[in-house]
Amino acid sequence: MIGALLGLLTLGVWTYLLLARGGFWRVDQTDADTPPAPAVWPAITAVVPARNEADVVARSVGSLLAQDYPGAFEVIVVDDDSADGTAHAAHAAHAAAAGPHRLTVLRGQPLAAGWTGKLWAMSQGVAVAGEAPEYLWLTDADIAHDPDNLRRLVSRAEAGGFTLTSLMAELHCATPAEKLLIPAFVLFFQMVYPFRQVNRPEHPMAAAAGGCMLVSRAAFERAGGVGAIRTAIIDDCALGALMKKQGPIWLGLTHRARSLRPYPSIGAIGHMVSRSAYAQLGFSPWALAGTVLGLALTYLLPPALALFGTGAARGLGLLAWAEMALCFQPMLRFYRRSPLWGLALPAIGVLYGVFTLQSAIQDWRGQGGMWKGRAQAQARSQ
Repeated sequence: MIGALLGLLTLGVWTYLLLARGGFWRVDQTDADTPPAPAVWPAITAVVPARNEADVVARSVGSLLAQDYPGAFEVIVVDDDSADGTAHAAHAAHAAAAGPHRLTVLRGQPLAAGWTGKLWAMSQGVAVAGEAPEYLWLTDADIAHDPDNLRRLVSRAEAGGFTLTSLMAELHCATPAEKLLIPAFVLFFQMVYPFRQVNRPEHPMAAAAGGCMLVSRAAFERAGGVGAIRTAIIDDCALGALMKKQGPIWLGLTHRARSLRPYPSIGAIGHMVSRSAYAQLGFSPWALAGTVLGLALTYLLPPALALFGTGAARGLGLLAWAEMALCFQPMLRFYRRSPLWGLALPAIGVLYGVFTLQSAIQDWRGQGGMWKGRAQAQARSQ
């Protein structure tokens, strides 16, 4: 009897997720369509914070300088106290680029108290950009863009009147660890922030993807600029929430922007996730406990009932597991992975639960948000 009740509970959870969570799993919010070009192309400045990115920044900057954008466009790279030749690599990309595009490489100032590192670097680039650009293109030093990406971004922003137009870059998915965990990372992000809801102006849900964000400069200034989110660890979603108060925003998936950052092991992906997982829970032990319990109910219970239950409990567990695998299929297709990976989602969910616990432990030890040698979570208490 108890097994059957648990089976009904977990089946109900997955039925709700499939039918009533904003269709997050459908992967239908993408940049596959072609928005109309604006009558006049606005001026754009790309701002790229970079800290110890010498291995990837040349490819990233090279892709920015290769944009086929018809309007005025410049790139500002902020070298955030790098120790590996990041600035030299950025200059080398500029020297190798053809065309009239301009590149400015700033030497970042020492980190100010009360700021996370990336946002402090970003604020310096935005300040240098000044009032000339109508849009700021905020992108990361480990993202490569197709030549038409900016043109299409601007077309979408102008056609929709968006204060923020953001694309979740296609993450590196080649190593065994990446094949196991990366598609699910994007699925889980969409589960927390259903893109359909983000893109509805009347819905309070807001989010963005930090690798590629085109923001209206005027709206950004009205919202308080980078300083308004200066302590945020999940800075992209904080920016999404900030900008949606100014007007409609749009978030979608793309193959036109790709992460250059490989994750060779499960531990490397765990480090990436644990940097911000506890921040996502508001640094709350109660939210952490609820999340762990929820993950067990959602991901562990269906296969446990399917493999070890009997009668109705086993049948309900199998149905919940099937719904779980079905939910994963569109994202697996997007990342060109076998549909059989859907059966592994319970194990993947357990790993992400472990990463979340690691994130909390790191915060309790004073190392929360550790990235590039900085404990970013300390900024919230300064």
